[in-house]
Amino acid sequence: MSEPNTILVVDDDPSIVELLRDFLEYENFHVITACNTAEAWTVFEQSEVHCIILDIMMPGQNGFELCRRIRAESSVPILFLSARSDDVDKIRGLTLGGDDYIVKTASPGEIIARVKAVLRRSAPRRPMNGRILDFGRLKLNLSTREVTVDGKNVVLTPKEYESLRLFVEHPRHVFSYEQSLAKFWDGVGDKHTIRVHLGRLRDKIESDPNQPKHLVNVWGVGYRFEGG
Repeated sequence: MSEPNTILVVDDDPSIVELLRDFLEYENFHVITACNTAEAWTVFEQSEVHCIILDIMMPGQNGFELCRRIRAESSVPILFLSARSDDVDKIRGLTLGGDDYIVKTASPGEIIARVKAVLRRSAPRRPMNGRILDFGRLKLNLSTREVTVDGKNVVLTPKEYESLRLFVEHPRHVFSYEQSLAKFWDGVGDKHTIRVHLGRLRDKIESDPNQPKHLVNVWGVGYRFEGG
């Protein structure tokens, strides 16, 4: 029997932490907790964490800053959990590299469902005939979900990887802003959300993000992938 996935819950409200712990443990997750971002960073560095549920407004450094710090070195799925439902906060959280944004009025059952969904998206897929998509300096191993640029591994968030995979499996197909929002952002956001998200992806895979060779903007419509 495989070991349970470990979920790190970061929130300064003990009642929320205990409620989530109860529901997550009932679903056979291993739960570790932190009441602020400093404690959460220490736990993250010392433990193998498979998913993070992260409050935004906490004493000291906020959840956005912790997300930025984690994303500098890890693609672990991050779900923001906030009392604020403003689209501005949702867009900021998602463009910083968050994989989902949940308002605290959501039921524990919905939160668990979102955790399971993001873990499914980030899990390694079964081998697909060892398929490696080779675009010269850029390569995707679809069996291991590894991406390399100039022979070096590139760390992508689950959402960045799924976005890139969608593009490379449909070369020269133009995906509109609306299609990208619907598929990866649950319709939350606007063109700016997509531009920021793909801008972060370009920074990781393009030799010159200002003159991209792979993810090309189709003015006024969306983006397409060019193999060269």
